[in-house]
Amino acid sequence: MPEQIHQIKAGYEFAGGALEFGAAVLDGAAYPEAKVKIPLAVINRHGLVAGATGTGKTKTLQLMAEQLSQGGVPVFLADIKGDLSGMASPGVGNDKIAARAADIGEEWVGTAYPTEFYALGGLGKGIPIRASVSSFGPTLLAKVLGLNETQESSLGLVFHYADAKGLWLDDLKDLRAVVQHLTSDEGKADLKDLGGLSSATAGVILRELITFADQGADVFFGLPEFDTADLLRVGADGRGMVSMLELPAVQNRPQLFSTFLMWLLADLFHDLPEVGDLDKPKLVFFFDEAHLLFADASKDFLQAITQTVRLIRSKGVGVFFVTQSPKDVPADVLAQLGNRVQHALRAYTPDDAKALKAAVSTYPKSAYDLQELLTQLGTGEAVITVLSERGAPTPVAWTRMRAPQSLMAPSPDPLIDQIVAASPNTARYAVAQDRESAYEKLTAAASAAEAAAAQAAAAQEQAKAEAAAAKQQASAERAAPRAAREEPTVVEQVVGSSVFKSMMRSAGTVIGREITRSIFGTSRRR
Repeated sequence: MPEQIHQIKAGYEFAGGALEFGAAVLDGAAYPEAKVKIPLAVINRHGLVAGATGTGKTKTLQLMAEQLSQGGVPVFLADIKGDLSGMASPGVGNDKIAARAADIGEEWVGTAYPTEFYALGGLGKGIPIRASVSSFGPTLLAKVLGLNETQESSLGLVFHYADAKGLWLDDLKDLRAVVQHLTSDEGKADLKDLGGLSSATAGVILRELITFADQGADVFFGLPEFDTADLLRVGADGRGMVSMLELPAVQNRPQLFSTFLMWLLADLFHDLPEVGDLDKPKLVFFFDEAHLLFADASKDFLQAITQTVRLIRSKGVGVFFVTQSPKDVPADVLAQLGNRVQHALRAYTPDDAKALKAAVSTYPKSAYDLQELLTQLGTGEAVITVLSERGAPTPVAWTRMRAPQSLMAPSPDPLIDQIVAASPNTARYAVAQDRESAYEKLTAAASAAEAAAAQAAAAQEQAKAEAAAAKQQASAERAAPRAAREEPTVVEQVVGSSVFKSMMRSAGTVIGREITRSIFGTSRRR
């Protein structure tokens, strides 16, 4: 056995339980007696799985998840392309798998693992996972909406207002209702009291929310909210449950699902108690496509991630970020990742060369020429260093990885449907709920205000009409006696006229009598 292999063998011998990656390699030859492993006790020190597209990162996730489940450790992972669903089905052997197993001294047996399937908002196959807007919070939501730091800060004020007023933000329509209230005439006073929130910024936030909802994203927010404690389940046979978030239906919206993964992690951090260092973790969380999480992230967002990763290990949770290059991960986060699995890197461009150099610099000194080796690794091979049980880095090991024992392809749809239907969580999360929250309260308040305003306006009009009628009646009553005295009847006007009196005095003739009758109507002229 070469001295370098001997050192690797000694460096990876652990007293406690361990997860096995494969066998050490030197000059292209695998040495089955030099097993490369990671102690279960240090998995909560977090890790990085990196490599170019097509180098075997997904299969590494699969074999790690299998062994963690077998060891009684629950696992959460995101299935972006749908092929990890094969963990629910036993693998199918072939010549390549048999050759790999013989090369690294492993016995391969096709095995299925206990798996639970979830889907964001129920889009795709799986139990719906939803989050309330209130619990999702302004920092994560700002990341999803693509807000700048000023707008993110303003969104935080909106959340503060909703919290202070007891307005539950269950879904996007609740948040829109609060923003619309603050930008309305009725909400101007509240907007002014908040300070620092301009009506223009509130308008931008409102437009982004409307656009976001129009894209169908409103289904991801609402009730019942997913309880992350459901990720910590262990089956009756002692194997850890593999909780798989199926993302093919939303893989074209990477910022959305990557931020949702961060919400799950943050919620775990919030809810779990401190447990210190355990013999094995309570949960291992695989964060696939991690570079999408950090792209265009605000300073507050990066600080929140760094703090969560730093502190969540004391709660028994291990986090593995999966991405193409170590440079995709901010330095403060990368410094927290004690375990490294690096698949092949390409160096076709100057940027690729910089990424390669950066990857090499993150490894301890090694007898391997890492800068050359990392560009020549075959599919299913990786350069590995982890923390030993006493916390020291293990020797850098070129490793030929073992093949997953579950199906390395998607599970059949009928099997996934059967698993989802049989899950007790389906009854808990399948049907969306809509309780009285901000939208309903603000709508009711606005309706009540409109009704009160209409009633007041009607009362005012009625009062005006009654006053006008009373005034008119009083005027009429004052005018009636005077009219009776000053306005004689037609007969009185004729009899009292000087002409009539003169006629009556000057003629006692028939003509006068006829006029008199005619006027009185007692006789008619013949």
